[in-house]
Amino acid sequence: MAYFTSEFKGVDYFEDIDFHHLEFYVGNAKQSKEFYKKIFGFTEYAYSGPETGVKDKVSYVLKKNNVFFVLTSPLKSNHPISSWLKKHGDGVYDVSFKVKSVRDAFEGCLRRGGILADDFKHINDKNGSFTKASLKSYGDCIHSIINNDDYNSWAPGFILKNKQTPANDTKIDLIDHVVVNVELDKMDFWKDYYEKVFGFFAFVRFDETDISTKYSALKSVVVRSANWKVKLPINEPAEGLKKSQIEEYLDFNEGPGVQHIALLSTNILETIKSLRENGLEFLKLPDTYYELLAKKKIIIKEDIKIIKDLGILIDNDEEGYLLQLFTQPLQDRPTLFIEIIQRRGSKGFGQGNFQSLFESIELEQSRRGNL
Repeated sequence: MAYFTSEFKGVDYFEDIDFHHLEFYVGNAKQSKEFYKKIFGFTEYAYSGPETGVKDKVSYVLKKNNVFFVLTSPLKSNHPISSWLKKHGDGVYDVSFKVKSVRDAFEGCLRRGGILADDFKHINDKNGSFTKASLKSYGDCIHSIINNDDYNSWAPGFILKNKQTPANDTKIDLIDHVVVNVELDKMDFWKDYYEKVFGFFAFVRFDETDISTKYSALKSVVVRSANWKVKLPINEPAEGLKKSQIEEYLDFNEGPGVQHIALLSTNILETIKSLRENGLEFLKLPDTYYELLAKKKIIIKEDIKIIKDLGILIDNDEEGYLLQLFTQPLQDRPTLFIEIIQRRGSKGFGQGNFQSLFESIELEQSRRGNL
């Protein structure tokens, strides 16, 4: 049974926590950055590699308004990142948070049961002060905790790139939420972990009675920070007649990991129009979606004809409505994809669209022969 509350019953351990960046491990960072620049309108912000004294890997930092992606590739086959890529393919390795005091946040998380990935570092150099530490999370992913507010570069070992003008303004503004898929019966383990270690609170929950077809189903819970800036949905498969889309992800990712990244748009009509023109492919909605939507009589500011032409989904709740759309997987493995979302008051996750989305992904799964 679906559950949602705006009430926060967690603990605010951090001062103004937010997403800092997402780091992707990719096979060819130089080519990957061109994809994100051309399709999503990112610009190059910083670089690290042999030219900056880092001999074993390269990283490109991409920026789109308040969104930072870091694309990292190893330069040798014996590098640990090469093993990560062999197992998972291109994907998100680090869901990074920014806080005021990294030391306090990190040491507090460790006391509450967080698992060390990389110890606390405080670096002072010509660029200023930089602090960072990392905790292990689901599968082979981590959460780094960072503060570089007083650092005049991205991080030690990086150089800033000259300011660039994006090829197109896709109206993408910030990271809204990051969704993870975990194994059967592990969803509540990770919910409890985030509540205990980070002080987050589970404010949304769905089970197989809310999201299912005759073949498969899933369960989902969403945890958030006190300030609403960090939201982390956690999915697990539910029992069904055939393999669920969550199980397909777990098979091809060879374990749990980030399923999709939701990017907040300031104008989703312009965003989707630009992304489609740039060649990005989106999930196709069931033919009946807009017929059923009309019966809900949701009052929106946007032109419903344009919404329908662009294939955008709409959902509402007591606080307002939201618009959203989901891409096809960004790589050949059916793993990571992107969600574009615009909020018009709603703090939900498109609960009314979950069933349509689930059916659309299951259709693509069937076409791949993985149902």
